[in-house]
Amino acid sequence: MENLSLSIDWKLNHPSIQHEGFFGRFSFSAYDVVLIDPLEITRRWTHEVGVSSDGVRRIDPQRDRGFSKTLSAWMSKRRAETEDLLKAAGGILICRLRTRGESLEITSGSTPPEHLDRYSWLPSISLIDRHHQLVFPSNGRFVPRRGRDIVIEESSSPFSEYIEQFKDFFVYDAVYQDLLSTPIDRFAQVLARNKVGDVVALEIPFDEGRLILVPPTEGVSPSQEASVLHAVIDQMVDRPAFAALPDWLPGYPLPGEDELRDELTRLDERQTAIAEKLAELRANWDEKTRHKHMLYAKGRFSFLPAVADGFRELGFDVETVDGTLTLRSQEGDALVVAVAVDGAKVELPAYRHLLHSIDQAVTDGDGRMKGILVVSGSRELDPKRRATQFSEGVLRGCADQGYCILSSFHLFKLVQAALVSKSKDHAKARRRLIECDGEFRGVETK
Repeated sequence: MENLSLSIDWKLNHPSIQHEGFFGRFSFSAYDVVLIDPLEITRRWTHEVGVSSDGVRRIDPQRDRGFSKTLSAWMSKRRAETEDLLKAAGGILICRLRTRGESLEITSGSTPPEHLDRYSWLPSISLIDRHHQLVFPSNGRFVPRRGRDIVIEESSSPFSEYIEQFKDFFVYDAVYQDLLSTPIDRFAQVLARNKVGDVVALEIPFDEGRLILVPPTEGVSPSQEASVLHAVIDQMVDRPAFAALPDWLPGYPLPGEDELRDELTRLDERQTAIAEKLAELRANWDEKTRHKHMLYAKGRFSFLPAVADGFRELGFDVETVDGTLTLRSQEGDALVVAVAVDGAKVELPAYRHLLHSIDQAVTDGDGRMKGILVVSGSRELDPKRRATQFSEGVLRGCADQGYCILSSFHLFKLVQAALVSKSKDHAKARRRLIECDGEFRGVETK
């Protein structure tokens, strides 16, 4: 029998997932799985209630024509439904991790004020061992932080597949922390953290049910995300809920347990050593092959640094300022503009950028410097098959000004020759670049 799934304010395109708003008609407890993005919940009151002089959105039930009572009733209704879903039915609740948002304070006379936020509909649970206690969500802090640095934790949860699948598309805007610094791993499965250790994905047991907090995604189609979620949910339904191992459990050994534990320890140590070696080799590989980026990359964060590294390999002192490279050497100084395009040819804006940069250097008192325009066109083609990568106007302008036009392939060949050469003095290559007017043809490219 297929699981009944309800999506609340979370755009997921799948025939097995029904859609509803938080303030809609369908009950959470009528489904096996509820997926909810609480982002929109606070808009119900931020659009209706202004901010007081102390910065708090405050409302009086005696004067709001039933608005606050309606909100409280909705939160109570959804809280009861969610508790039935998780505790009575052993269902699954998947919630996007958000901040608590702007809260609403409901104040009436001398009675204690009630505060509503994005998580007021969640039921509470208290998980206790001999030394610690996790009280959720009252002791939970949903701290505003934004980033993409997702570090996946080792976990037996099927939901790790979803985290792995969309690792590069998660953009968290909140992290979960406990007010009492309770060790989360004692009570729940941490699925992912950021690089400084903040929890960004978490699976919390509610008796037989499970609540999963996950960061939102960006750049993923609703149908793709829904398909992966649906597959993961099917696996989760038949899995037992997470239960932390009590500290007294090792006092009840079984035959063969020690040998298996020792073997696991040895394999873990070998795995750690292999992972460290792989990381070292990958870093060496990235360093060794970084010059190849100039053959296919584009943009100021990939192509420009690769071009700068290439000139450094030839012995230039290189400085990057506002997307322009300044080269300095005994053979002469130069300003470099590097442009990579998907089309066949680099057009006049690149030349004008170089012309403006050199005029600016004169205005700033640095003197008139050599201009070098590095171009990369038809990036998807093998560099040996690329035609002329600049327009006739660019060639005329550079020739008239005495600028050098250098394809990224020619620069790569210069770097390649410098790396092969036993000599560390590449003055000849630097001089040829500084003295070149017009198209640079000084490298054999066959």
